[in-house]
Amino acid sequence: MTNIKLDAEMVEYAVYGGAVLGGGGGGRIEEGLKIGRLALEVGKIELIPIDSFADDDLLVTVSLVGAPAAKDQFVLPIHYAKALDMLSRKIGRPIQGIHTNENGAGTTVNGWFQSAITGIPLVDFACNGRAHPTGAMGSMNLSEVEGYVSHQACAGGKGANYLELVISGTIEQSASMIRKASVEAGGLVAVARNPVTAAYAKQNGAPGAISQAIGVGEALLSQKGEGAIDAVVRKLGGKIVTAGVVTEFTLETTGGFDVGTVWIDGKYELTFWNEYMTLEKDGERLATFPDLIMTLDAKTARPIITAAVEKGQQVAVISVPKANLLLSTTMSNEKLMKPIEAIIKKEIIPFL
Repeated sequence: MTNIKLDAEMVEYAVYGGAVLGGGGGGRIEEGLKIGRLALEVGKIELIPIDSFADDDLLVTVSLVGAPAAKDQFVLPIHYAKALDMLSRKIGRPIQGIHTNENGAGTTVNGWFQSAITGIPLVDFACNGRAHPTGAMGSMNLSEVEGYVSHQACAGGKGANYLELVISGTIEQSASMIRKASVEAGGLVAVARNPVTAAYAKQNGAPGAISQAIGVGEALLSQKGEGAIDAVVRKLGGKIVTAGVVTEFTLETTGGFDVGTVWIDGKYELTFWNEYMTLEKDGERLATFPDLIMTLDAKTARPIITAAVEKGQQVAVISVPKANLLLSTTMSNEKLMKPIEAIIKKEIIPFL
């Protein structure tokens, strides 16, 4: 693979393709476009294959943590850079590459701005090729590495809600504290975390995840309406499950997460924990996280995240089997998946 020079068209593709791969989470299209375009205004950026890095090169994850529907969220581009600087100072070692935690409308372009202002290479890599709710799910199974110390830094919020935090501990402890910080900051923080070697990342993450998002976005934006939805499912090897009207919708923001249910035509039930977790028709399970489940506007094909669903919308529901996605080793870790069941009150583990 070769380096990809990112341009304005690539921003569009990455954000819209990322929105599809976000599976209901991963941030909003408008915010992703804003950050991606700003990054190109600041400097030139290239997307570099992970195979270009030496095995012992140090890579760092950059991300957003919080609830997409939180009303008081406030994260500026400078907060992204601040979190990376705080982490670099904490670990006391040079960083050879930065990458996002997941794909999503906002998260696919995580790292673009940081790369533009720091010159640190941007890696064509994500901890997970689809969006996921918890920090541990985006930590490349570091929770299973005995003695691993997670270093994390975050910044975000406005006025009295603004905070900065640097923490070291286990993956679970550190992720929990960052999540709590996002709540205190008004719902969202920019994060830099978990330095690992390129060799470890390749074995446990999703190489090529960003270029995949760009390809999905190109398929989506090259067509219109139903044709665009068809192009996306062909690209990913998925299918259109149904198209209909949102007849019921519930959403509660709790503990830094968006949790709720979407009903289509009173027959199809989708549960979500930031991202869509399950898809059922009349009680029959059709898809289960980490399968990709996503809603798009039935007429315009614009991806609709869970935080933007409204009763009365006409939506198409697509699903893509997990086997067709670029996934982290965390997506087969039952210990990390088990908490989903308590949140959505449905079984997950038997469907893995």
